[in-house]
Amino acid sequence: MAIRKIVVLGEDDILRKHARLVEKFDRRLHTLLDDMAETMYEANGVGLAAPQVGILKRAVVIDVEDDHGLIELINPVIVEQSGSVVDAEGCLSVPDRRGTVERPEKVTVVGQDRHGEPLRIEAEGLLARCLCHEIDHLDGVVYTDKMIEDVTDRAPAQDGQ
Repeated sequence: MAIRKIVVLGEDDILRKHARLVEKFDRRLHTLLDDMAETMYEANGVGLAAPQVGILKRAVVIDVEDDHGLIELINPVIVEQSGSVVDAEGCLSVPDRRGTVERPEKVTVVGQDRHGEPLRIEAEGLLARCLCHEIDHLDGVVYTDKMIEDVTDRAPAQDGQ
């Protein structure tokens, strides 16, 4: 495993591109997922998408320190959502900045695990927010695009992505 460089918004246009579907569930993908998890933990984040480490693949890792543990999600799609919550977010690709964003309160996401097996995750609260945030990255969307209010100088965001 290795720590990868996190792409910062404005340094590289990869954060504005649509990631490609993962079709090969091989050792290279496993290495990418392992590196992404290590990078996320090293940066004290709770989520990381492949474009954030310069790879245009539809892969994310999330760990909000709940019963789910580390989630590795390939080709994720939000298939259901309900409710609405406005809360503060941060992003490892937008250091030293936080802002409020409206997100669904609950989501259901389908995708695949590192071996290509189907996954379905029903989430609410912080996990739902992180899933939406990371899936946005796969579509070239950064939370600042949806930001309602900049709250950078206030208390730290609960979501330290």
